Amino acid sequence: MLLYLFESLTDLFSGFNVFTYITMRAILSALTALLICFLLGPTVIRRLSVRQIGQTIRADGPESHLHKAGTPTMGGALILLAIVCSTLLWADLSSRYVWIVLASTIAFGLIGFFDDYRKLILKHPEGLRPGLKFLAQSVVGAIIALVLYNVAEQPWETALLVPYFKDLMIPLGGLYVVFTYFVIVGTSNAVNLTDGLDGLAIMPAVLVGGGLGIFAYAAGNVIFADYLNIPYVSGAGEMMVFCAALAGAGLGFLWFNTYPAQVFMGDIGALALGAALGTVAVVVRQELVLFVMGGLFVVETVSVMIQVASFKLTGERVFRMAPLHHHYELKGWAEPKVIVRFWIITVVLVLVGLSSLKIR
Repeated sequence: MLLYLFESLTDLFSGFNVFTYITMRAILSALTALLICFLLGPTVIRRLSVRQIGQTIRADGPESHLHKAGTPTMGGALILLAIVCSTLLWADLSSRYVWIVLASTIAFGLIGFFDDYRKLILKHPEGLRPGLKFLAQSVVGAIIALVLYNVAEQPWETALLVPYFKDLMIPLGGLYVVFTYFVIVGTSNAVNLTDGLDGLAIMPAVLVGGGLGIFAYAAGNVIFADYLNIPYVSGAGEMMVFCAALAGAGLGFLWFNTYPAQVFMGDIGALALGAALGTVAVVVRQELVLFVMGGLFVVETVSVMIQVASFKLTGERVFRMAPLHHHYELKGWAEPKVIVRFWIITVVLVLVGLSSLKIR
């Protein structure tokens, strides 16, 4: 929105041209989202507390979590507000990808909202029934996948790029829709499963979002894309502005969500952030790199799958508790230790993912 204003002001004073660059708009997008969270965070937390929208604790969860009961949740609404406002202010709204990613983020956020609403307001312990929740995610994921398939302009926009290999791209054809669906829905649920400790999910989401923002900038610049030998995707550069908004909103939320948390994001935030990361990765053709950088989300999800499969098949549990972060808590690790060590692992994985830009 502001891009058009500064473009018109450039005729009056050339200095305004600096605000038309993607890099500058990304920086301002991050700062705007951060500021929104800082300014509105205390009010949001206070209102959630007054309305008694507090976290419920699993009866079979770690005993160390019992004191968290009643902590305000659904704070993910603050993250969504900051992301959407910052993106609308600083992104080029003529880019089709801006609207697609915003639609994906908001739609999954709404699914999370209804799940939280039933769980916390209507006091249904399950929230949305698992089948209904998955159906809603599937419908939205399939629609986003179909839209991305139909707006693709070049063959490589529907091919699978294999990182660390030069010129290795696998044409997917119609399978692109199925693959994209699994990336978006899978990432959404993976982030949701990881959101079990104070700040555990939000910081990795910020780091992965920042990494994808770098890929977006490169993929949307024909010169850099050619130099780095990655697919050029027209308009994908605006995803850097969106990713910056996500990172800024995430850091702003972490201010209140860090241990001991004043507020939790709830499904409204976790489902939306996961869908946002998955959709951006598809747009910039870095789905496999997303699995590398978001390795923490992958491992947390796999730990749940292994636990469930093992218990059903053998009656035995592989982990003391799933997802994996609870396993380490029950082994005696303090919550902050689990959180920070998982953050460090994510930093390493993001760097490994970024290395694919040069290692080919």
